[in-house]
Order: sequence, then C-alpha cells, then structure tokens
Amino acid sequence: MKKVILAIVFVMLISSFALAKINVNTASKEELIQLKGLGDKKAEMIIEARKVKPFTSIEELKNVKGIGDKFLENNKDNICVGVDCN
Repeated sequence: MKKVILAIVFVMLISSFALAKINVNTASKEELIQLKGLGDKKAEMIIEARKVKPFTSIEELKNVKGIGDKFLENNKDNICVGVDCN
C-alpha cells in the first residue's frame, strides 16, 4: 500500500512540473534548454537579450537570431512572459 501511495504522489509531482510554464524572462539556462529545439547557444542569446530589454510577449523571442515561428509553435504551451506566467 505504501508503494502505491508513493507512486501516486510521484506521478502527481511529475505532472505538476510538466504543466509549469517557463518564464523566458527569469528562467536559468538549464531551464531554457529544456524547451524543444533550444540548445546552450540560443539559451544564452535569450538571456543576453532579456538583460537589454525583458520580453513583453513570446512573439518578441523571434528577435533572437535562430528563433522563429516553428520554435514558438512547438513551445507555445511551455513558455510565458510577464503576467502570462501567473
């Protein structure tokens, strides 16, 4: 019985993390590279870009070289900025 309860708790924890969106204005490099199609280099570019001017919409990510419509489409449910993250 203990194992069943632990398994249920584990699944609930994993699913809650899976539902959490990544705030591109505050995420660490490690968090950013979890996004589909984003490697170390692009994650670093996002971090540098947000230092100059934080993103106000996910569409602004397309101003970062190498990030386009396909990336946004693949990750639209996993990323957020500003009030969208609450």
